[in-house]
Amino acid sequence: MRKNYIMNTPAHTIRFGLIKASIWRNQTKSGERHSVSIVRLYKNGDVWKESTRFGRDDLPLIAKVSDKAHTWIYENNGRNGEAIE
Repeated sequence: MRKNYIMNTPAHTIRFGLIKASIWRNQTKSGERHSVSIVRLYKNGDVWKESTRFGRDDLPLIAKVSDKAHTWIYENNGRNGEAIE
């Protein structure tokens, strides 16, 4: 396990319907950075799964979770909302 790896859970999750954004904290030499993964949830029989393929009707929800993720990162990056370069 990597030394700067704390746990395998997202720092924050945002969900609109079946579209989910997970925000991950990453420690770098330059300080804390964030990355975002977006998935579409679907059910295969009785099992919930995730896909990174999206349909036309998913796109507005992707835009919404992306915007919310961007806002969360700026509000929670430990730099009082300063832009990260």
